[in-house]
Order: sequence, then C-alpha cells, then structure tokens
Amino acid sequence: MLLSILIKPRVSEIGGWLLNQKISKIAIKPFIKANHIDMSQYEDVNYQSYNDFFMRRIKLGARPIDRKESHLIAPCDSKLTVYPIHEDSSFCIKDTYYTMEELFHSKKLAKAYEGGQLLLFRLTVDDYHRYCYVDEGVKSKNYRIQGFFHTVNPLANDVYPIYKENTREFSLLKSKNFGIVLMMEVGALLVGKIVNYHQEKNVVRGEEKGRFEFGGSTVILCVKKNQVVVDEQILENSRDGIETM
Repeated sequence: MLLSILIKPRVSEIGGWLLNQKISKIAIKPFIKANHIDMSQYEDVNYQSYNDFFMRRIKLGARPIDRKESHLIAPCDSKLTVYPIHEDSSFCIKDTYYTMEELFHSKKLAKAYEGGQLLLFRLTVDDYHRYCYVDEGVKSKNYRIQGFFHTVNPLANDVYPIYKENTREFSLLKSKNFGIVLMMEVGALLVGKIVNYHQEKNVVRGEEKGRFEFGGSTVILCVKKNQVVVDEQILENSRDGIETM
C-alpha cells in the first residue's frame, strides 16, 4: 500500500523539487565524505543545491578522449558488464530482467541485434553522471519509454514478485566505425531524470550527449554482430559475474 503511494509521479516530482532547493546543500559534504569522492577533478564552483552538485562537471581535460578510430570508448564512468545477444537472452538491469524486445519495446530492433553484444555501463552515486557519444556519426531522434511499478498481489502476506520498468530513453547512432549503435539511458525509479541534449544531429566522439539528475543510472550500448571485439578480460569478468571499472 505504501509502495502504491511512493511510486506516484507526483511523489517523484516532489522528491526532485526538494533536491533542487538550497536547503538540500546540507547533504553535499556528508555525501562526499561517505563516498570518498575526489573533488579536485571537478570544477570549483559553489553548488546551489544537492542536484546541482550531483550534476557537477569535470574539469576540462580530466577525461581525455581516446581519438583512435578503431577503439570503442566508454560513454561514461561506470562498472561494465557485457552480454551476448541471442533470441532468448535476458538481461538484469536495475533488478529487473528484460529481453531485448521488452527493453526496447521493438521486435524489429531485437531481431536486428541478434548475434551482437549488449554493453551495460552501471553508474553508482559516486560516478560522474554525464555521458558522451562513443563515435562520430549521425544520431536519430530520441525514443522515450515511460517506466512503471506495481506489485502482483499487494494485499497478500508475500508481496513479491514486484514488477517494474524504469523510465528509459534510446536512440540510434549511425557511427563511422562501429555500424549502427543502439544507445539507451536508464533512469532511477523515483527521482532519477534523463536529460538528453539533442534530437537528430551529426555528432563527434566524446561530445557530451546528456546527463542524469539524482539517482543511480545506467547507460546501455548494443552493437551488431561482428562490429566490435571486446577485450577478453572484460568478457571473462562478465562471464564470472564481475563488473569491470
């Protein structure tokens, strides 16, 4: 019953509003200390709210971009897991299992990426919450999928299973070096917000694509068959259930 109230859009809006108020600044210093964040790599500014701090910018040059065209770069600071994409594949994303079709709400896209790979970049609260394009190319418009949350039987003694889908947004990048890359951002269930800056656009490698406002977040890249060779150590870690920083 409590969950049914907490997941209302209005509650999420109030949470986001509170994090944008000046009073929320009192949470910044304890958060930095608890998560051992090195603030020397970020711009030296006076943050006006907790969300202002959460969206902090890195200093110019602190994240140099690998310009070698044959190298696929990471879109963000994160913990990486790589999965093969098969017809019957399912992926655990923010504690929910999705097939490709469920994740993108598209049979066509699911079929197109069979035999390829899904790269899951999981951001935690201490990570830099801005993300970039991984290659030069032409970006499509953004497709938004609104999340939802419900319990199957909320009045039973056991309320599990709880089914949820997080809000997410995806686009296609017709890249110069890696084929058509499917890019998705996944927001937090309650107060997380995805802010993408562009619709259809010519983009360059390392250009900032967007940012997340408060909440744990995830960036997903899907590449088609034979387009990318992932480092064997990353693949071995992924098979063993270990994320690669």
